[in-house]
Amino acid sequence: MGFVSFVGRVLFVAAFLLSAYQEFNEFGADGGPAAKALRPKFNVFVKNVSAHLGVAVPHIELKHVIAATIGLKGLGSLLFILSSSLGAYLLLLYLALITPIIHDFYNYDMEKAEFAGLFAKFTQDLALIGALLFFLGMKNSIPKRQGGKKKAPKAKTN
Repeated sequence: MGFVSFVGRVLFVAAFLLSAYQEFNEFGADGGPAAKALRPKFNVFVKNVSAHLGVAVPHIELKHVIAATIGLKGLGSLLFILSSSLGAYLLLLYLALITPIIHDFYNYDMEKAEFAGLFAKFTQDLALIGALLFFLGMKNSIPKRQGGKKKAPKAKTN
């Protein structure tokens, strides 16, 4: 069962690792194509947050955001492959931060074609979050073996 679990973890993080690797290779002085693709959605997100909270959001360099996402995806994936809870938490943090920005279905009318595609991708990311939470729940619910000795059965007394 250990090997199957390992293969499952590798397959789960494959997309995270590949995208982190690609973004790292394309990262330039301005954050690369990932920053250019994120900029319009990030600006709309900042505008919405500022309007709803009534407070100005401080300026954030997108190349720093992209660098942080590369780190979260890369390190989180490698640790998750090794069955580390920290890796799952890093991937959860990445998904929780980036999902509402990238998949902004709430900015579109339900009749538009963009809404359906963004909503589908948003719910897929929610499923990934659910899988990570399931992993963490299972990891924390399995008791750890103490020592290597088996306990001797107690003798029954009548």
